[in-house]
Amino acid sequence: MNDFINDFWANYVAAASVVSILACALLLWLTARKRVVPSDDNTTGHVWDEDLREANNPLPLWWMGLFVITILFGFAYLAFFPGLGSFDGKLGWSATGQYQAEVAQADKELAPIYAAYTSMPVEAIAGDPKGMAIGERIFMNNCAQCHGSDARGSKGFPNLTDTDWLHGGAPDKIVETITKGRTGEMPPMAAVVGTPDEVRNLAQYVLSLSGNSTDSVRAGLGKSKFTACAACHGIGGVGNQALGAPALNDNVWLHGFGQDAIVAMINGGKHNVMPAQEGRLTEAQIKVVASYVWGLSNKPQAKPAP
Repeated sequence: MNDFINDFWANYVAAASVVSILACALLLWLTARKRVVPSDDNTTGHVWDEDLREANNPLPLWWMGLFVITILFGFAYLAFFPGLGSFDGKLGWSATGQYQAEVAQADKELAPIYAAYTSMPVEAIAGDPKGMAIGERIFMNNCAQCHGSDARGSKGFPNLTDTDWLHGGAPDKIVETITKGRTGEMPPMAAVVGTPDEVRNLAQYVLSLSGNSTDSVRAGLGKSKFTACAACHGIGGVGNQALGAPALNDNVWLHGFGQDAIVAMINGGKHNVMPAQEGRLTEAQIKVVASYVWGLSNKPQAKPAP
């Protein structure tokens, strides 16, 4: 609870915990003190539903004992574990620390499995059925949330099974992307292009680069405006992997196809982030999952792992 933006909620939860335990103890004490004068038939005199009477029997000692133990356990828990605001507890336990310890233990146990692939090139690992199976599981746990279980992506998330790569599809580039992550930035260009009509003309020209049916007049008018785009996308829209600028002449549309989608991109720009997996995955795990991704769009070497 010490990661709140201020102390209010931490103190609120701590106070609620302590007050609740004290209230239980007070209730138990008051109940134990109360004495009801029994009638001749050992009932309290309360009658429900005409003939249902409350007997005046004391609480069983084992029940009272359990109640007392529960209260003592509550105080002991707050003393040894986090529960009182910023106090970490005498044992210093935290969910984050336990998670990190379990991950470290799992990595240690799995190290011998990955050791066989440490010295193998990515292309060779991609040809090993066991290596691809391991890579697939890593992919499902860490990458499929964005790229899909079939790795074909969706709007805004690249397809990893084709040969269209924003930053390059060589094994070392895939490893680099997974390790360090990527940030894609397309600045709003409407102010540079001109009027809304000129933006639509440019959109028609962009569509024409990939051989799509367009308004040829508008496309011709928009060609001169493409100069502002060519700085990143290259002359003719061939793309630039060094900048992560996609090719515009291959009919692959990451953020939607058609004039409206292109106009929206020109007007609003786009900011995309591929999170770095360094620190989440070990170096060996990154290499194996990179082999799996590379193998989705390439013909791997059929060489089993030693």
